[in-house]
Amino acid sequence: MFTGIVEEIGSITAVEPSGDGVRVTVTAPVAVSDAGHGDSISVSGVCLTVVDRGEDWFTADVMKQTLDMSTLADVAPGRAVNLERATAAHGRLGGHIVQGHIDGTGTVREVRPGAQWSVVRVGIPSHLAPLVVDKGSIAIDGVSLTVSAVSPAGDPEPWLEVSLIPETLTATTLGTAEAGRPVNLETDILARHVQRMLAFRTPATETRGTEENPAASAATTERGSA
Repeated sequence: MFTGIVEEIGSITAVEPSGDGVRVTVTAPVAVSDAGHGDSISVSGVCLTVVDRGEDWFTADVMKQTLDMSTLADVAPGRAVNLERATAAHGRLGGHIVQGHIDGTGTVREVRPGAQWSVVRVGIPSHLAPLVVDKGSIAIDGVSLTVSAVSPAGDPEPWLEVSLIPETLTATTLGTAEAGRPVNLETDILARHVQRMLAFRTPATETRGTEENPAASAATTERGSA
């Protein structure tokens, strides 16, 4: 579990084929300072497991599904990545609950620099649009951000906007974001749970629920007649 508060910017130093996936090596002096074999580290929003480490690097396996779902599909040596160690149970939740399980990728459409911050518009997949709300939380490349604007419901090309403060611009890879760049997206876990539960709601289950709770049905009737 992560919070989306990036601890350092690392760099991919090696990518080796490993079955239908790859094994990556990442420079990460802060992230590996207290990491051990089997620990989790978020790499630009993707939760990876440490399989080997040195003084300032670690190696992790990336399976095919992760490659298919994230920007790690075309990862290559030299790429800068956002890094965060798994949060400790006694630590502060500075951002929001981030699992490191990518929902898909978006594409930066526009960057509007301001006097002290930048507004970034990101095009998102249509199936993720219902999970993104104005002033809600979103993780972009592993960075916990607050959504500052969203496209209208039903927009054929949905998007979201986030406003990046100077700290985010300097402490994460989003500071170099430009139009056309793909980014990893993780929506709010609470929104995903609600969407899943609503998918199971049918007229039959609602009727059955009323039959199992006559008191609730009577109360509803009384309120309606009142």
